[in-house]
Amino acid sequence: MKIMAFGAHPDDIEFLCAGTLAKYAQAGHEVAIAISTNGEVGSPTLSKEEIAAVRESEARASAAIIGASFFWMGYPDEFLFSNHEVRLHYIDVIRQFRPDTIICPDKDADYHPDHTTTGQIVWDTHVMVTVPNIVTPTPPCEKIPEIVFMDTVAGVNFQPEFYVDISEQWEKKEAMIACHKSQE
Repeated sequence: MKIMAFGAHPDDIEFLCAGTLAKYAQAGHEVAIAISTNGEVGSPTLSKEEIAAVRESEARASAAIIGASFFWMGYPDEFLFSNHEVRLHYIDVIRQFRPDTIICPDKDADYHPDHTTTGQIVWDTHVMVTVPNIVTPTPPCEKIPEIVFMDTVAGVNFQPEFYVDISEQWEKKEAMIACHKSQE
């Protein structure tokens, strides 16, 4: 099986579903991480360009811990919007990995605009990835991926339908979070 997780910001995946991804990777499944924004407002001292480069490096290091494929989408932090170009980019990223399941932010329950926008764009495009007349550099997928919403920060407004036991993956999750030293 192929599982892809979309996070709005560098480190969202680590806090909200890294244990689940680690569990699937440990079981031999292919996993991927896609990050929508570049984290450019994540520092009170570094320039936007400097912190974006640092945060991309941290996110790549985290993904490497579980052998995840990595997709850096690079949109401005706090200014992610759904439009024609952005939707095509999401469609192409999904087509490149060809997931069976996508884990993403809850488009209706999360509190942060970048999170809800990421979830909404994934929701809006997940059927489009199979449509031949929507042209991207990567050919259409053969099937529509299933969508699963991840936890929200601090569980705010989240109403889970199931839980994944990550007890055995907790150390991997901690190691992935620890890659984000700029956010300590």
